Parts: sequence; C-alpha cells; structure tokens
Amino acid sequence: MLTTMFALHSDDTGQTRRRPPAVWRTMTRLDQGLVALTGRLRITGRIAPELRGRPFLMAANHIGVFDPFVLIAACRKIGISPRFMLAGGILDAPVIGPALKVSGHMRVDRGKASALEQFAQAVREMRTTPSPVIVYPEGRISHDPGLWPERGKTGAARLAIAAGVPVVPISQWGAHEAVYWGTERVEGPADLLPLARSGLTAPLRRPTYRVHFGEPVDLSDIEPARPGAGVRAHAKIMRAITAGLVPLRRDEPDVPKFHDPTRPTDTVSPWRP
Repeated sequence: MLTTMFALHSDDTGQTRRRPPAVWRTMTRLDQGLVALTGRLRITGRIAPELRGRPFLMAANHIGVFDPFVLIAACRKIGISPRFMLAGGILDAPVIGPALKVSGHMRVDRGKASALEQFAQAVREMRTTPSPVIVYPEGRISHDPGLWPERGKTGAARLAIAAGVPVVPISQWGAHEAVYWGTERVEGPADLLPLARSGLTAPLRRPTYRVHFGEPVDLSDIEPARPGAGVRAHAKIMRAITAGLVPLRRDEPDVPKFHDPTRPTDTVSPWRP
C-alpha cells in the first residue's frame, strides 16, 4: 500500500497530516526554485481548512508540459503536498520514474487490463490516505485553438464518486508560455529541441503563472448507482474548472496571445463559455 510510504502526524489543531518522503520534499523544493526562476506565480482561491488532513481530489485543466511544475509549486506555497495520478510511461522512465514511485504517486495505464485493478486500488487509497490527489480529467494537453478545456474523460469523476471524496477544481493559465508543446512522442534529441529552446528563454520572458483553487464541486445531487452518474459529475467538474479559468484569462478570451507553433489545434472545447 502506498500509505506505508508516508509518515502521519498531527499538527497543533489535532488534524492528521501526511509527511511526504524526503525525496519528494527535495523534488518540490527544487521545483519551487525552478518555477520562481522562469516566471511569476500568482495564486487565488484557497483550500478550505476542513479539507486539510483528509483525502480529496483536485482536478486541473492541462495547458502545457510545464503546468505540473507550476501546480506543484502552487500547492507547496499554500502548504499542501499532493500526489499525482501519472501515466505508466512516466513512472517507468529512468531516474525520474523510481523517484516518483518512492514518492507515492499513483499509476494509471489507460486501455490495459490492469486499469480496473488500478482504479480499485486508487479508490482504496483515496478512502484511507489523508492527502489530496491531482488528476487531469482531460487526459492530455488541450488541442482546442483557444486552449479551453477539452471534453475529457470521466475517470476522475468516477473515482471521486466511488471513494466518496470532495473534488476541488484547479484552474490555471500562463504555464503554456514557459515551454512549447513539442511532439506527441519523444523519439530522439531532435524532438526535445523546441522544448529546450522555449524553456531556456522563459527566464527572460518571465510569464505569469496564474493558479486558482476553487470551491469544492457540489456533487450531492449525483446518485452513484444511477446510470450516467460519472458523466454528469464530470460535466460539473469541467464547468467548475472553466468558470475559474475565465477570470484568469480575461484579456485572452479567444486564443492565447502566446503562440505555440507546435501545439495541435484540431479539437473544439465543449466547455468554452
């Protein structure tokens, strides 16, 4: 069980806190320095005090390859240490993969026979481990021309319903300016050049990274046993993420001012206001 990787302790209020492994604490400190070097982090919203020390899901929009780093830094700044649900390929990667496994991040292999067992394991973890988990309901960086959230998948909603945990929507904007989208698959050094060139200029451009922690999504009207419950919960979550995104990009309602020539724009967001 992943819970065995975390030391639990109580703070001054008597709430149970999860102390992350030393490797993850080190990684998040380095991450915070990287984000500060490349841009300016601006946080709005909050995590309600009653959610701290208990399991909950955080669902975020996906706008670029750098936005996980921004999310980690934002969470660290407000005093929470989440885990991520990560694709198996990331956890299998050399060096970074073992470090992430030791840190307790959760694995998901879409389309494989093990996915059902992984879902059941995630439900058990969500019920028993007093820490938040970040998921990307879209499953990939948005291909919408305006970078509004894609339709996404119902997995995060179904996980929240099955585990009976709150869902906090996270809306973010600006991280797409730090590093280009690049390519669908990295098959050689040439595929990394667009990312390297854009990333190395980020400290000179210093984009503003805006992250908003919304109020928990009200899923009280969702009946878990009723057909389509996951679809309805997913729609409420995505609309909450989009609603929080609107004020973050008020001066960019149509398309991003920052042009990334490598990002595909072949889908249309159903959530765009």
